[in-house]
Parts: sequence; C-alpha cells; structure tokens
Amino acid sequence: MIGLRTVTKAESDVAATDLLDKPSGLWRTAWKRLLRRRGGVVGLCIIGFIFLVAILAPLIAPYEPTRDFIGEGDRTRRDPPCVHLLGCDDEKPQHLMGLDGNARDQFSRIVYGARVSLWVGFTTVLVAFTIGSTLGAISGYWGGWADNVIMRVMDVVLGFPALLLAIGIVAALGPGLRNTLLAIAIVSIPAYARVMRASVLSIKELDYVAASRALGGSRFQILRTRVVPNALTPLVVIGTLGIATAILDAAAFGFLGLGAQPPTAEWGSMLADERNQIFSAPHLVFFPGLAIVITVLGFNLLGDGLRDALDPALNE
Repeated sequence: MIGLRTVTKAESDVAATDLLDKPSGLWRTAWKRLLRRRGGVVGLCIIGFIFLVAILAPLIAPYEPTRDFIGEGDRTRRDPPCVHLLGCDDEKPQHLMGLDGNARDQFSRIVYGARVSLWVGFTTVLVAFTIGSTLGAISGYWGGWADNVIMRVMDVVLGFPALLLAIGIVAALGPGLRNTLLAIAIVSIPAYARVMRASVLSIKELDYVAASRALGGSRFQILRTRVVPNALTPLVVIGTLGIATAILDAAAFGFLGLGAQPPTAEWGSMLADERNQIFSAPHLVFFPGLAIVITVLGFNLLGDGLRDALDPALNE
C-alpha cells in the first residue's frame, strides 16, 4: 500500500518556484534545427556579412560617404566603376562602384548605407515588437474591457492601408529618418498585438498554467514567466520577416524623398537620386538596388528557417 504524506507549505513554495522559473530548452532546440536548414544558414551568413560590413564601415570604405571629388583630378560626375585589377588604368583613381551625381564614391556610400538600413530595420521592429506584444499579452490574458479597447484600436489602425498610413504620419510629422522609423513602427504594432493575443488565449488555458495558478503564482508572475515566453515563438518569426519589410519601407520612403535626407547615405534615397540615369549610368541604380535585395533576402531566408525550426509539426 502506498503511503501518503502531507506536503508542507515550504515544499509547496519550492515546487511553485521550480515550476514557474524552470528554463525551457525550446530555443536551444530551435537553434539546432535552424542550423540544419540550408536556407536559414544562408540567411544567417548573409545577415552576418551585412552586420560585419556595417560595423567595419570606417575600415572598409576608402572615402568618407559625404566627400565629393568635384574638381579633383580628372574625376567627373557619374564616372563608371574603375577597378585596377579588372584593367582600369592604374593612373586613374580607383572607385569600385563609380561616382554618383555629386561625384561621391558610391562604394563608400553603400557600405555606410548598411548601417542606416540595419538601424532602421532593427529599431522599428524592436519598438513595434515591444509595444505590440505588451498590448497583445494584456488583451489576451486579462480580457474584458481591456481586450475590447486594445483590439478596437488595433482594428482602426488596420483599417488603413499600412503604407498610406505611414506616409500620412510622415507627412504630418515632416520628412526625416526618425519620423520614418516612427511611422513604420506604428503601422506594424497591430500585427504583433494580434498574434500575441491569439497565442496568449491558447496558452493560458493549458495545464501547466493552471498548475502554476494552483501553486500560488500571481497573475503577473504567471504571465511574465509562463505565458509570455511560450507565446513569443510566432512573434520571433514575424519580427525577423518584419525587419526585411521595414528595410524595404525605409527604402521606399527614401525613394519618395520622405526618409533619410541628404547627404545621409541611404540605399533608397540613392536609388531616387539616380533613377533617371538607369540607361546612361546603370551602375548608380544597380548597386544600391542589389544591396537592398541581398539584405532583404537574408532576413527572409532566416525568417523562413526560423518558422520551420520552431514549427513542431515539421520536426516530429
């Protein structure tokens, strides 16, 4: 016959602490799965390369991004690329991607432009992720009037086309990189809020949450340690893909003249400045466009790899 004993309050408190604070191996397992996904690894390599370029920009770029060479030697506006190893005259100064319409070294501007694009992408997603996930967690866990108020506000924001709403915000606040970042973040918040709310609604009814509640965990403690960490999985994927979207949106605003203002080196504004030279000086359009494509491709590949690594149905 199995003996029964009474669980003391101290033992109950220890069990509650273990249940509430025990770390999960989900992310460690997901990382191992990601490294087995070829697309995810390629995306990681591309993003790592872009980060390396942005960090080492002063060492990689041969010139300052705002320096113009008007009147220096035989340099002229929109000079084609000159690479000595590819047969360019050794007496001519080397410009790997040519000079732009203001006689500035385009290679240096693209290298420094990586900093701007990554800063916009990560900062925008960080702001939208933090605000959206917080609102979604409150809405899904507490419900009631909080849920109604938060979700109705999100519905109003979603009622407008995202790009048009962002343009309207920038037009009201004035052009500039900071206002562009704010506008993109605002229109991105509802996506994170709705996904977080849906995850919280399903997770808060699971057995381990009920057990945590029965063991005396406070509502805020359970939300912070048990519900939110397990609800972040889909948001990480959305955030990774959202960085690519934010970089594209920032480039679009730069192209429209509402984003980064001259002489800031930003890929979208570089495209806008030389859009009419696509036939006479195609290198001025090709290289900034290629930088945008490669960066967005890297984040999309990483996002797809994370989605596959975090999907239990694909890893059984």
